[in-house]
Amino acid sequence: MVQPIFLSVVYVIKDQQNELTKQLTTLVSYLHETVEDFEVIVIDNASTDESVLKLSTLTSEDGLPNLQIYALTKTVDRDTAAWVGIENSLGDFVAVIDLEEDDLHQLPLLLEKATAGADVVFGKNTSKPKQTFAYKLGESFFNVFFKSFNGINLTKEISQFRVLSKKVINFILQHPQPALTYRHLPVTGGFKRSTVQYNYQSQINKKKKLGDSFDKGIRILVSTTRVPMRLVTALTLFGAISNLLYSIYVLFVSFTKTNVEPGWVSLSLQQSGMFFLISLVLLVLGEYILQMASLSSEGPAYNVAQEFTSARVTRREKLNIDEAHQNSAQESLKND
Repeated sequence: MVQPIFLSVVYVIKDQQNELTKQLTTLVSYLHETVEDFEVIVIDNASTDESVLKLSTLTSEDGLPNLQIYALTKTVDRDTAAWVGIENSLGDFVAVIDLEEDDLHQLPLLLEKATAGADVVFGKNTSKPKQTFAYKLGESFFNVFFKSFNGINLTKEISQFRVLSKKVINFILQHPQPALTYRHLPVTGGFKRSTVQYNYQSQINKKKKLGDSFDKGIRILVSTTRVPMRLVTALTLFGAISNLLYSIYVLFVSFTKTNVEPGWVSLSLQQSGMFFLISLVLLVLGEYILQMASLSSEGPAYNVAQEFTSARVTRREKLNIDEAHQNSAQESLKND
């Protein structure tokens, strides 16, 4: 059944020149059968092969309709690249999909939930890619830790395959750092959300490593919860109380003991204990300072080097047909 909506589909690619023609042809054909109108927005994430040239060819007169191409000057994370497409989309709903990892045939189910009232619909693939043992252990620990503080199960909510309503996009656009806000969308409360679970064998066989997700996990943690900052204050308070108690203990020893080496024990313990606490505080503060510095000193999150649009846009063709009907109707009225 064809959904009577205008859908924007965002697809981020990098170094995929050999697969692009087949992937985009399949996608465009499928969308013709799924929705009344659509646009496909492809973001080239600074490919080093001939992907941009291939995309330029696909937008020619003999190419595919309804394509928009944005080629970035530098490689950015996938969420930032996806936001480039979302920010330039025109559809009633926006679907973000990776044709190598996600099941395109699940898109109608996501759209069904979105049109029924869900603001964000995640497509969750229950067939996980290969993961190293360290990655599995780190992911489990982080998810339990994050859920205990935020009440959000990232293993269920976080997914790159998603459909967004205009309400969500307009909300993100109000923020000074919309690309960052989009990255943290899975942990943003207040929206009606839904999840479609499915089992699909990804075309990518690369193992996930712990280092690949460590930076993203730190960013999500320090920018979506006050827990790290509360940890700083707690450690500082603990250090102050410990120092006070230790001072009382030193005074107690000095009044009750007579055979203590003058000054050596108390000075050594005080220095070692306080330096340990100061190190912990500086570690957490360092993560915050690094995060704030990156937000304030970085240039634009992305920069578009080249932009292409299909020579054929079916939406415009339909508008032209409507105009032609109106003109013919007006001519008929004049003749009558």
